[in-house]
Amino acid sequence: MRLGAWCTIRIMRAQRLAVTDDVMSSKSNDVSPPLRARAIAGLWRGLARLTPRRLWQLARLIGPLILALSRREREVTRANLQHVYPDMTIAVRRDLTRRSLVHSSATMLELGFAWMAAPSRVETAIRQVHGRELLDDARAQGRGVIVLAPHFGNWEVLNFWLSSHFPFTAMYEPPKIAALDPVIRGGRERMGAQLVPTNPRGVASLLKALKRCEAVGILPDQEPSWGSGVFADFFQRPAYTATLLPKLVARTEARVVTGIARRLPDGEGFAIHFLAADDRVYASDETQSATGVNASVEDAIALDPAQYQWEYKRFRKTPQQAAQDPDFKRFRIY
Repeated sequence: MRLGAWCTIRIMRAQRLAVTDDVMSSKSNDVSPPLRARAIAGLWRGLARLTPRRLWQLARLIGPLILALSRREREVTRANLQHVYPDMTIAVRRDLTRRSLVHSSATMLELGFAWMAAPSRVETAIRQVHGRELLDDARAQGRGVIVLAPHFGNWEVLNFWLSSHFPFTAMYEPPKIAALDPVIRGGRERMGAQLVPTNPRGVASLLKALKRCEAVGILPDQEPSWGSGVFADFFQRPAYTATLLPKLVARTEARVVTGIARRLPDGEGFAIHFLAADDRVYASDETQSATGVNASVEDAIALDPAQYQWEYKRFRKTPQQAAQDPDFKRFRIY
């Protein structure tokens, strides 16, 4: 079981490097990157044969071990929950920490299923779709759709559904374990998604897709590099938030929705939810728009807080650090 927890942590860290800039990878060099990549890809292929119910059962076994053995995930999750839910009792917060790490384990165990299982199996696992009319109505009006896809539930299942039903474009940054790139890219593109680089050329591709009344995906809760964001409240705490969205909206008049793939109880499958974004996302002021983005993420989290990826260092950058306050480290929570 400890080996299973070790493998899951490695998968979580490899995947995190693929989708965020969060540094979760071990600094040890006990396994070479190519060997690690082959082991991870092989494990994904094996897990792809299992059902969501069986993967959930595995997550319920491995999650508590991650809680006990992985200090980094445990402590960051606890710190985030303490600051976003300050009125929550210690007992309730402790239980939410445990359930959050179980769901995070499930997400990583489900990657092979989302990327490699027969498309008919993945489609069957998506039991419910709520709010599709938000996308259909926008496209019927000649408008593109920007889907804010926070790290909630299984965002790879959301990518599968979107690229199966709409022309869909999303930004993609290759993982630091280069040998995993064809595996991850192939999994995300197999239903027709177009992946574009995280640079001005990629932004231009997003603009073109929106002008064609297509759907594009944006990660709203990934901390951008300095100069690419503003501080906006997220659960009443300043979080450095990307400002790409108001630029896209201003040039395309696209509709903005929040999209998530919520895990159903006991591994019964997934429910896709599309929620109307907070009206402030359409503001021309970047800070106001970013505040609307974060409010939209909060609305999605409210559907099931345990399914949000609380082990991400969302509040790593601080206003004091931006202001070059020599005492800025005192304001950090990590």
